[in-house]
Amino acid sequence: MAAITGSNICFFHQANPKQEIKRISGFIAGNKIIKDLCISGMPFTNLDASCRQFFGCNFMKVKFTDCNFSGSLMRMCFFDFAEFFNCVFTNCDLQFISFAGARIIDCSFEGSELVHGNFLGAYIKNGSFSNSNLTNSRYINADLDNVTFINCNVKHVNFTSSRRNNVPFTSSNTMEAVFELEET
Repeated sequence: MAAITGSNICFFHQANPKQEIKRISGFIAGNKIIKDLCISGMPFTNLDASCRQFFGCNFMKVKFTDCNFSGSLMRMCFFDFAEFFNCVFTNCDLQFISFAGARIIDCSFEGSELVHGNFLGAYIKNGSFSNSNLTNSRYINADLDNVTFINCNVKHVNFTSSRRNNVPFTSSNTMEAVFELEET
């Protein structure tokens, strides 16, 4: 694991993990613009990261429970293999973001700009992306269960090999999305 920001060792080897969680939570609360933050492997509950700007951050394998990211702007941030439970990403501007292999349960991305998002192999259950722009995003090999994509821009969105159960695309431009690769 990568060393967390402000330390020379990873979270799992910290002598006082609770202190590190408090330190990073305070850092996020005290800064509107956050660059190059690495909190890989840390767990957060009730974190308020709303209306923040994140650039080039490493959130890999982080566990987020009841966290609020609404109104945030993110560029080139990595949430690979992270876990999200009951989190809010409404009205966000998320571009070039990776959620590869993430578990996303009971979360909302409604009303967001989610351009060039990567959800490769993600497990998403009881969520909503409704009223969002998802242009050029990828849900390849994702497992989508009870997830809504109502009134979304899905132009060039790739759902190849995804498993979809109760996934409505009402009023979305599905003719411009890719659901299966054509054989040549």
